[in-house]
Amino acid sequence: MKVPVEKNKEYIVEIIDNGFEGEGIAKIDNFTVFIPNAIKGEKVKILVVKVLSSHAFGKILEIITPSEFRVESDCVTYKRCGGCNLRHIDYKETLRMKQNSVQSLVNKTLKNKIQVEDTLGMENPYHYRNKAQYPIGIDKGGKPVIGVFANRTHEIIPVNKCFIQNERTEELARFVFDYIVGNNISIYDENTGKGLVRHIVTKIGIKTNQIMCIIVINGKKIENKENKENIENDLVKVVTEKFPEITSIIKNINMKNTNVILGKENINLYGKGYIEDKLGDYIFKISPLSFYQVNPVQAEKLYKIGVEDAAINKEDVVFDLYCGIGTISLFMSKYAKKVYGIEIVEEAVEAAKENAIINKAENTEFFAGDVEFILDDLINNKKIIPDIVMVDPPRKGLDNKSIDNILQIKPKKIVYISCNPATLVRDLAKFEEFYEISKIKPVDMFPFTGHVECVALMGRREG
Repeated sequence: MKVPVEKNKEYIVEIIDNGFEGEGIAKIDNFTVFIPNAIKGEKVKILVVKVLSSHAFGKILEIITPSEFRVESDCVTYKRCGGCNLRHIDYKETLRMKQNSVQSLVNKTLKNKIQVEDTLGMENPYHYRNKAQYPIGIDKGGKPVIGVFANRTHEIIPVNKCFIQNERTEELARFVFDYIVGNNISIYDENTGKGLVRHIVTKIGIKTNQIMCIIVINGKKIENKENKENIENDLVKVVTEKFPEITSIIKNINMKNTNVILGKENINLYGKGYIEDKLGDYIFKISPLSFYQVNPVQAEKLYKIGVEDAAINKEDVVFDLYCGIGTISLFMSKYAKKVYGIEIVEEAVEAAKENAIINKAENTEFFAGDVEFILDDLINNKKIIPDIVMVDPPRKGLDNKSIDNILQIKPKKIVYISCNPATLVRDLAKFEEFYEISKIKPVDMFPFTGHVECVALMGRREG
């Protein structure tokens, strides 16, 4: 088939739909063109920038007929950084778009064309992130710069104000950066692998207001580059005077040539080395390397939906697969006879055990290892059969062995929490023969982005 579009050529198109990342979709002689920042219903002039055999990509040159849902963005850098790719769309419309994208997958994949519920949004979808990772580098003019990476590149875009990051920790990162520059501390250069400071990472407990500051360095100590004077004590003094709510300042050693932000070695410069936050009725200890939901306001709603849908009672044994630091395990422990959590990251399992002790959740037990193998061992060797299974897998979804093991024991209910609707629906299809899918609820964990989390409930078909 001859491709009907040419690279570097202009076209006028109608946007017929939006894709899973919020991009506009147009057809030219039945050939698909994806156009970032375009909205369904718009008429736009585009320039085709890339052509493949099955589809092409374009960029907007002119909006001829704008959508009624188009808004003037409040952020000047969102198009370049890619962090909030839906910032040009009315927030309520982004919620409808996310529901539609999940519904489209359901309609294409599942036998039971269940109606996906409305997306649960935020009352205040701004400054919701409790964690920020700021790269530090040298710009093209040779000056130090802090900001965010441009989309799909390692060019640092200076950002003076981000509308999704916590305002206080953003102020902290800027203050630490100014201290680094003012005290002539060298800055890491990705091209040469030389220089000291690589990243400033911040975490905040939204309910506790405790703050952690992590300074990632390509070396062993924070020092002035000219006289090699160790200025860590002065840094701690200056930062804690300005930000008295800081409970931990940590030096993270990362001397590898890698895209991974944090190294494995953490040295505590100030405080207790961790922060705490409250989610629901529970207190969670958050270390530099532990995973914790980036949007705890929505995470609490997400977990409550999952736990309520499971309708756990005091006779139920529950498996929590991919349990992380035990957040949803603890939410379920209040209602269950016993909760078993499985997680591959050993540090997270240690944190889960600590969190269980802090919250007196004595009916929990956590295992470190690959879900595929630990689940198999619990079921087939230890003969522990759950009444309810909760899963919250990574973006790739469940592996076939785990699905086979769950289908072998057929718990009465399965609650599937997903950060990727495509793999969620793919996996739900594998359960359909034995389970009735009664609910799919999207939750907007990352407002103004293309991402959406979902809670799906499955009940065992009797007979």
